[in-house]
Amino acid sequence: MRFAKPAALGIACFLLGAVVTRYYDTHRRSTSVETARAPAEAGKGVEIAKIDFQNEPLWAYGFDRPPLPGEKALPQNPPSRNLRPDEDPVEQTKLMHLSGTSAAYSRVDVRDGQNVIDWFPNEHPPMPNVIAHGPAALGQNKRGCGSCHLPNGKGRPENAPVAGMPVAYIMRQIQDFRSGRRHSADPRKPNTNTMIELAKSLSDEELKAAAEYFSSMKWWPWVRVVETERVPRTRIQGNLFLPLEREKTEAIGMRIIEMPEDEEQAETYRNPHSGFVAYVPVGSIKKGKDLVTTGGARIIGNEFIRGKSTPCITCHGEDLMGQGDSPPIAGRSPSYMVRQIWDIQQGTRNSEPAQLMRLAVANLTPEDLVAVAAYVSSRVPQKSAPQQPQVPLVTSR
Repeated sequence: MRFAKPAALGIACFLLGAVVTRYYDTHRRSTSVETARAPAEAGKGVEIAKIDFQNEPLWAYGFDRPPLPGEKALPQNPPSRNLRPDEDPVEQTKLMHLSGTSAAYSRVDVRDGQNVIDWFPNEHPPMPNVIAHGPAALGQNKRGCGSCHLPNGKGRPENAPVAGMPVAYIMRQIQDFRSGRRHSADPRKPNTNTMIELAKSLSDEELKAAAEYFSSMKWWPWVRVVETERVPRTRIQGNLFLPLEREKTEAIGMRIIEMPEDEEQAETYRNPHSGFVAYVPVGSIKKGKDLVTTGGARIIGNEFIRGKSTPCITCHGEDLMGQGDSPPIAGRSPSYMVRQIWDIQQGTRNSEPAQLMRLAVANLTPEDLVAVAAYVSSRVPQKSAPQQPQVPLVTSR
């Protein structure tokens, strides 16, 4: 009898997963022709008025207030080597160094996204031209994939962690950006629009090269998850939280505050060995485990009480390292994860897999999203964790 309840719960989750899988298979067969014929601007029909900005997880998007009516993102300027008038020219042009590498770059080099810096080139295959310089079709407006996602594909909270994603998954996301099936539910987020422009400019050869490059990367822990009641006060710069102090003086509330472990290393140097810390509410990891593994289902007496969502492990695997069409999610950015779930809830990601995902997450509240992300991000990736370079996590000049 001791094992009866866990066994029954496991069977229930299995059956629920089977239903989801059956739905997906049927749905994919019945809509494959429609998907192939979808117009290039599909997905742009989501009305801003229907987006639930009242419950938007603003922290995940790097904002501190909901958007005003009609407020949109300003276009991001293409990378350049121009000196900034508000900074010392000498400081901007002098070479910087990190221990463990012979590479040397100036601040101008770091900001030049058309020629992506690479502190540790021996830790990954040679960067394809599109990773280092961007889509050739954009000419002087190009931007290398590695400028945002980093040469190791780890990414940052304001963009996507693409290392170790399956080739087919990466290529499908780019196709979704191209076709209008994927965009941000918050119209102010500028780098989503930049990503759409880049996706539309990629040649098929460049897309394949980028997908194969990032997919070849091993994923190791990049985000340290800490439960806490209070966090340092922060400022927001480029949709990224940066600390104003070291002391934890501000109540965390129902948020996840993800910031660099070392601001100088992450911002000034773009050091690919310097990761991030994610502060999460006390108790959120335990609650998230329940939602991720059972969907919140319960067995009371002999009665099975269905949960509010499909268990994440049904599609993403018990180790959360992905299976089939579902990507690996263990140990990745909680900010990015919650943005994607909320985008899917609002219908601004509406490819076939996203529509299925929308069924699974439809009943999750903002508090649930915090819990799910806290737990998933706290998991150590099992299949690729031992590949971390044998160098200090954070280095200095």
